[in-house]
Amino acid sequence: MSGHGAAERTHIDAKGLRVVIIAGTWHEVISDGLIAGAVRQLDASGATYSLVRVPGSFELPVAAKAALEAGADAVVALGVIIRGGTPHFEFVSAAATDGLTRVALDTGKPVGFGVLTLDDEAQGIDRAGFPDSAEDKGGESAHAAIATALVLRDLRAGA
Repeated sequence: MSGHGAAERTHIDAKGLRVVIIAGTWHEVISDGLIAGAVRQLDASGATYSLVRVPGSFELPVAAKAALEAGADAVVALGVIIRGGTPHFEFVSAAATDGLTRVALDTGKPVGFGVLTLDDEAQGIDRAGFPDSAEDKGGESAHAAIATALVLRDLRAGA
């Protein structure tokens, strides 16, 4: 399982942080599970957040950049890409990954990466944070985004 060795998520006080969850609409059941996990994490942390839906994972980087440039402290990018019989999977996966990395570096703000690249729907269900899922990638991505935003805030304050 890909989550083997992951650090335990500790409680984070993220009051005052503004976070935008940006989620693709493909594979609605899985993406809704990812969103629910991110929302649980952000609610527990006290962060202020909003949700924006985009058509798919390819559109995540441009929406993430707009949200960060509009004043968000962090973005949680959630998407689902399931391998098919054409190279489309590799193109969309690379574009989303490279684009979101570029957005984080260009803006100097964190992007929690919750884009699942899967061989089949069952893998997504197992990672989407449902009660019987082995992992909660939406929650993990939100935790990473807010933890990094707080680290950056401290670094910029000279800590």
